[in-house]
Amino acid sequence: MTPPDTDTSGTDTPAPDANGTDPTGPDPTGPDTPLDLAGIGIGPFNLSLAALAHPLTHLRTAFYDQRPAFHWHPGLLIDGATLQVPFLADLVTLTDPTSPWTFLNYLRSRERLYPFYFAEKFHIHRAEYDAYCRWVSENLTGLHFGHQIDALRWNPERALYEVDFTQLDTDGEAQALGRTYARNIALGIGTTPHIPEPLRPLADAPAVPVLHSADYLTHRERLLAADHITVIGAGQSGAEIFLDLLRARPTGHEGLHWLARTPAFAPMEYSKLGLEHFTPDYTRYFHGLTEPVRDALIPGQWQLHKGIDHDTLAAIHDELYRRTLHGGWPDATLTPGVAVRTAGRVGTTMIELHLDHTQQGTRSRLTTNAVVLATGYRERRLDTLLAALDPYVRRDRAGRPRIDEHHRLDLDPSLTGAIYVQNAETHTHGVGAPDLGLAAWRSATILNSLTDTPAYPLPTRTAFTTFGLQQPAPTRTGTVPRQGSTLVPRH
Repeated sequence: MTPPDTDTSGTDTPAPDANGTDPTGPDPTGPDTPLDLAGIGIGPFNLSLAALAHPLTHLRTAFYDQRPAFHWHPGLLIDGATLQVPFLADLVTLTDPTSPWTFLNYLRSRERLYPFYFAEKFHIHRAEYDAYCRWVSENLTGLHFGHQIDALRWNPERALYEVDFTQLDTDGEAQALGRTYARNIALGIGTTPHIPEPLRPLADAPAVPVLHSADYLTHRERLLAADHITVIGAGQSGAEIFLDLLRARPTGHEGLHWLARTPAFAPMEYSKLGLEHFTPDYTRYFHGLTEPVRDALIPGQWQLHKGIDHDTLAAIHDELYRRTLHGGWPDATLTPGVAVRTAGRVGTTMIELHLDHTQQGTRSRLTTNAVVLATGYRERRLDTLLAALDPYVRRDRAGRPRIDEHHRLDLDPSLTGAIYVQNAETHTHGVGAPDLGLAAWRSATILNSLTDTPAYPLPTRTAFTTFGLQQPAPTRTGTVPRQGSTLVPRH
């Protein structure tokens, strides 16, 4: 998720901007009134930050996004698909349940609290989460959609960041240019769909559908018209798309193949103690590890966040089983442990995938009419946006930005303003970085750091698991509380 002073409308009276603000009035983000915080990108994480910043009236904040309005993964809002986190993992509740921007308050405003109460739903539909976030974005002040961020620089004379932007019209065309100044920045520019290298040439050519799951609903009818469809990727999105296609195809003529690199179509780790990897306690522990240890840990934790929901796996099996009731097997093949080595077109309507089976050491070819790439997302690179600041950004041995425990980039001390990042710190903060359940806690951490006050008091402990061996802290009487065993440091 990415993210006016020159009027090009040709009218005598400047039109209101995308937020209904009259450009002839005082500019709340003008150079004479610098912001305390400028947010770039308005996805769920920066929307959470904006919502929690809202009652802190002494802070001047504004958030910018190039899209015309808030939308959360519109191509994956499949009917019946639910979040993999409880509704309490909304924008604010786990930090401030009294906030007016909670999911429950959204339901109250829609007179839907009683239906929700009787539905007994702990995991809400994705479409409902999207609607909730849009409700917040439409009622919260200080959000500027239709603003594309062009450049970010440090002005040493004013000790401020300069943020250049282009205001876009409803068609996405440039309408006006502008600049604002801010003491601090919050980057919430989201992730970008990942297309594996062997399939990129095919995805760029429109003749035969090879598309990322992010665009699934946009092209669903076109996909269903294909004789044979291949889904690649064994995460939650791949499973939901395979299930949706399966349900829409006639029995005995499904024409589906589901491929995965993982050795199995594996369930998400959803045990209660396993979920404690998505707590502030684990985030702090992970951040304190050395860089090589962190890099070695992340690949092995894929089942914590890249597995498939148990209910979705059960629904797929139920649907496949139902299609065997009158004899025969469905024309649907599920093959894990497979990598796509190369791919190419055959004629004008077919795609040939060259496959490697990692365990067998064998190779094969698969011919199909359409491919859906449920191959996940990657953190959007910060390099382009931070090009002018690159000399000031301190990096680790792999060339990635160093990020401190407060989610701030490690910058040269000559830059007195902070740059906070959201969902760009998996390499420093672990698998919880993209998790919605940590959004409110991270936003509060940022605001506490920004104001240098406990604007939002945060819990000191959030997990029953103790990650790592730590020297117990003495009590006020100077004694160490006994909790099973006493750790003796090695000298």
